[in-house]
Formats: sequence, C-alpha cells, structure tokens
Amino acid sequence: MRNARILNAAMYVPEQLLPNSYFNSLLGEDVGSWLEENLTIRERRWVSEGQSSADLAEQTALRLLKGSGLTASDIDLLIIATDTPEYISPSTASVVHHRIGMTRGGSFDVNTACAGFVTALDMGSKYIQADPAYRRVMVIGSYAMSRYLDMTDKKTVTLFADGASGVILEATEETDRGWQGSLLHTEGQYHDWMGIYAGGTRTPLTPAFREGANPYVQFVRKFPKEINPLTWERMLRELLQKIGRPVEDAAMIFFTQININSIRQTMEALGLSMDRTHCVMDRYAYTGSACIPMAFTEAMEQGRLKKGDLVLFMGSGGGLAFGCAAFTL
Repeated sequence: MRNARILNAAMYVPEQLLPNSYFNSLLGEDVGSWLEENLTIRERRWVSEGQSSADLAEQTALRLLKGSGLTASDIDLLIIATDTPEYISPSTASVVHHRIGMTRGGSFDVNTACAGFVTALDMGSKYIQADPAYRRVMVIGSYAMSRYLDMTDKKTVTLFADGASGVILEATEETDRGWQGSLLHTEGQYHDWMGIYAGGTRTPLTPAFREGANPYVQFVRKFPKEINPLTWERMLRELLQKIGRPVEDAAMIFFTQININSIRQTMEALGLSMDRTHCVMDRYAYTGSACIPMAFTEAMEQGRLKKGDLVLFMGSGGGLAFGCAAFTL
C-alpha cells in the first residue's frame, strides 16, 4: 500500500521586521509589555509594499525544491492553504504554479483559515494514497494578513503577521512511515465571530462597500477561552486512539500559534512537557496557515526530530475549523 511521507520542509518570511516598540509608537501606549508577558511576542514580519501571498509562497516553493534536489516538473500537485489569497479568483496556487515553472500537474487553494495547512496535508496525503499518478505533492501555507489590518485596532494590528511555509509529500511503500491518520472538525456556529467579512458575494466590492463595509480582519465576538485547548486535547487523544498509539509516543506536537497559554494548557492536559512542542510566535507573531509548518521547519532545522519520530499537527482557525494529522518521519 502506498503512503505519503514528508520529504522535506521549508519556510520564508518577509524582510520587514517590526518590533513591539513600533506599535508602542503607533498606538501611543505600551502594548509591547503585555504582548511579551502574555503571548511571548517580541517581533513579527510584514510584507513590504507590493509584496503578496503569492510572493511568500513562491519563495517557500523554491526553497522546498532546492532542499529536496527536485525541479518543478517533479511535482504532481500544488496545494496552497491561505485565507489571504492573491485574488478572489483565480487561485493563488495557479500563480505560484506558473512562477516556479511547473509545466504539468494540478494546483488549487484550500481555505479553512488557519487550519488550512493541516487540511491540505490531509488532502495531499490522500491523493498520494489513492492515485499512483500523484507521486509528489507540495503543500504550502501562505499568510499575508498585514494587508487586512486596521492600524488603529490594537487587538489585531499587534497580533497578526506574515509568512509562508510548507512541505513536499512523497509516495513511499514503507507503511510504517508517513501519514498515519487525521481528523477534521468544524464548529460552524462560530463562522461570524472572527474573519474578513467584505469582498465576497455577501459584501462585494461596490460603491456601497466603499461607503460603509469593514475591509479588515475583525474579532466580532470574543471566543470562549477554553475552546482551543479543550478541542485540541480531545482531537489529539481521539486521533492517537484511532491510530493505536499512546500519548507518550508523540515525539512532538505542532500547534496553531494563536495563544501560548492554549498550547501550555493542552500539553499539560496531555501530560507532556513543553519540550515536546516548538513555538515561533515570539519572533513571528501569528502567521495563520503558515505557523504550523514554520514551527515544524524550525524544529527540523534545529535537529529536534529524527527518522521514526511520531509528530502531530494540530490546527484551528476561523469558522471555526480544526484539523489534526499524525505522521511518522
């Protein structure tokens, strides 16, 4: 039976670095102390003028190809997870497909907000398992939320940031390696609690839009603070039970980097120490669909993972969408 293994990982962040002191000046108050004490955030990266989601994804794709010794013609499918797309239509993946020189294979975008990367991992793995025409699938999470920030709203402008990261999945005959299982879950009753609610068919780009609609990302209502840690723990335990592995077998778990306290609470509830996860939000803030593969890439580059390790990816995002996946490296 064919399975999908992770061949390699890569990431790219824009050069423009904004420390917390930038927002102290912008907002006229000390927001940096709270950010560092409560979220560990010290700095983040934003795209420069003229830079976009496709640019971030393109650079990540090129690094993935270089790091694996492959060319664009070796990729059978490109999936980009983003809710900050290049355009409403066509897909960001079609732009990147062209830019990196893919002359064959398909491409499409996935939008389950910040759970997008894990959702795309699930899909890419199953393409490889189901159809021998798909030998290598590139999965990238790309995020340029700084384009949708109200510069006067301290709840959002200090939190969200930009970056891209991803992996190449490759077919393998080693059934004890690669994809082990996954779970997807949605709490759709929260769909109107946080998001970008302008620019689609509900509120299109019309004169009325320009007169009153809000084009920025919004926290409309405050989410129950327990929803992420409770859902994360439940899904991780359910997935581990599904694949027949105890919690203690998880070498590392990579979470959506929205709140360090949610990560801590989940790890404590699982009975695992924080050295079994990896966080990047202190240096990159919240990078949505890119943050999980960014954390995974850094852990790989730092030698924190080895062949045979069981790793889990736990994502959540607006909608509310959740995705959990397990791989053996």
